[in-house]
Order: sequence, then C-alpha cells, then structure tokens
Amino acid sequence: MKYSFTPRGVCSAQIDFEIDDGIIKNVQFTRGCNGNTQGVGALCEGMRADEVVKRLEGINCSGRGTSCPDQLAKAVKMAMEQES
Repeated sequence: MKYSFTPRGVCSAQIDFEIDDGIIKNVQFTRGCNGNTQGVGALCEGMRADEVVKRLEGINCSGRGTSCPDQLAKAVKMAMEQES
C-alpha cells in the first residue's frame, strides 16, 4: 500500500513510501538534504517496516528533537498501525 506523510520540524516537505507484505519500498523524500534522504531511502529499501522503525526512531538532527530518518520512522509506524 502507498503512503504519504507530511513531516514536521525538518527540511523535508513530504515522505512517500510503500509497504508491501511488511516490507518497505520506494521511499521518496521531497526536499531536504538530497544525498542524505536518498541514502536513507536506499538503505530502507527491502527492509522490514518494524526494523526501519527500530533503527531510525529517535535520531536527532542539530538539536531539533527529530530528523528526516526519525520522521520516516514515525510515518512507517503510523502506516503499520493503519494496516493492523
């Protein structure tokens, strides 16, 4: 299933991704640090959704209390709750 998430407190404006049978696919960040967000998306590709949350949740960017990876974790967590 496809999901879109509007992150808060970070440079990215939107995060789009898919969850197919518990696996993360096609992670795309709109805006943000291009190289870093592409890297995060590539690393998450093919990973179990619960593992993405476990690894990325709580990452802090420059004292903001969140980050693009943390926002992806929040988005995936919300999507998993919707699928349950």
